Amino acid sequence: MQIEQGPIRPPSEASSLLIRVTRNCPWNKCTFCITYKGEQFSRRPVEDVQRDIDSIARVVKQVRQISLNNGLDGRVNGKVVNEAGSRYGYLHYHVAQWLYYGGKNVFLQDANSLVLKTSELVQIIQYLRIILPSVERVTMYARANTVTRKSTGELQELREAGLDRIHMGMESGSDIVLKKILKGITANQLIEAAQKIKASGISLCWYIMPGLGGREHTREHSLETAAVINQGNPEYMRFRTLSVLKNTPLYDMMASGAFTPLDEDEVVTEQRLLLESLKGATTTVVSDHMRNLLQELQGTLPGDQNKLLGIIDHYLGMTPQEKANFQLGRRAGVYVTMHDMQDPSKSLYVEKLLNNINSPEQLKTVLAKLRSQ
Repeated sequence: MQIEQGPIRPPSEASSLLIRVTRNCPWNKCTFCITYKGEQFSRRPVEDVQRDIDSIARVVKQVRQISLNNGLDGRVNGKVVNEAGSRYGYLHYHVAQWLYYGGKNVFLQDANSLVLKTSELVQIIQYLRIILPSVERVTMYARANTVTRKSTGELQELREAGLDRIHMGMESGSDIVLKKILKGITANQLIEAAQKIKASGISLCWYIMPGLGGREHTREHSLETAAVINQGNPEYMRFRTLSVLKNTPLYDMMASGAFTPLDEDEVVTEQRLLLESLKGATTTVVSDHMRNLLQELQGTLPGDQNKLLGIIDHYLGMTPQEKANFQLGRRAGVYVTMHDMQDPSKSLYVEKLLNNINSPEQLKTVLAKLRSQ
């Protein structure tokens, strides 16, 4: 038994059931993105998605039976997850893992599922909630200009059907940066989309990409992104630090000198300028992506603004040697937060790694390579 699934989901949907309603990305021009390059966008028929949901429901019953056979009364633990995967394959493992985490959250793939007709999305979400009654939250990705083409009434229909959150790759609030990366949206569209989503009662999560303006536009990127957040005031904003990947147009721009990437300190300084420029927003800031240097940046504005700035200032106040140790330890997966540097065994291990690096420029090269992985 198989269903169709796409390649990605947001970090915060790690425990979610993945259901594909569209294939790939209808825009697919962003200069930094490699995920869907060479792939064609298409919409999946409602009937095909419903068949996948039916298949998932059958898998749920099979996983529950494994639990009963193990004397667990339908509960799903690690043993059940592993047995489901080894006996039946990936789909059973995925569904069992979803049940292990409560069977509550569903993410509708791929990159811009809101592009479907509203009536079709309503059908899919309603059917999903009927067939899988444990579902409590349904989310999806959407582009700002797709949202602006929907009426507030249509978004309210989706909310009433059971759509809880829209994830959106904002990337930047600077029109200069948005144009340079071929995002295909404007700052005003981001603000309009946010206002429509919030008016409909759907939660909004914006993804911000520190470093995306390069050295050429770092200040505009910070200040104008903050200005858009102040007006859009999403429930969540999440940092996703830029890593320039090979085989992307942005990599070619970097190679030609048209784009100069920021180093670790410059990225953190950019984040600081953005955070200190947020005025009146009640957004929750999250730094849950592996590419972010400071994953401990988490808090809700305005109350936690000073705490967030203090975390950044603690990092910026380190000595050059301490920074080098933390940067390499973080990128090598030894550290998760700056607090981990207090573990002598970890700190000494990273120090040994640093001894094999001969110059600050070599360290930058090593860090860039680790980020891209």
